[in-house]
Amino acid sequence: MAESWTRRFDDDLAGLDPTDPEARAFAEHLDRMQRDRPSYTVEGYLDGVRDFAESTNRAQGARYWAAVTVVVLLLVGVVWVVANALVSMLGAWV
Repeated sequence: MAESWTRRFDDDLAGLDPTDPEARAFAEHLDRMQRDRPSYTVEGYLDGVRDFAESTNRAQGARYWAAVTVVVLLLVGVVWVVANALVSMLGAWV
């Protein structure tokens, strides 16, 4: 990240110490915000999931528990849909 700091973020981070952890975290944040990738591909969706997981790992307190709640609700929804699909398929055979 240090070499890309001087090229990409000179204007945004002028006067900040490149070795400062907070400045490096801000540079990483800028890098995440400026990433341009297609979200309509499988790779784009997986990158979005990875970004969500990384941000959840950085979150603390209420934001962490909100992210955990979102994941649990998504998993419950997937289990419900799969269970209904299985019941429907098995009901068609019987």
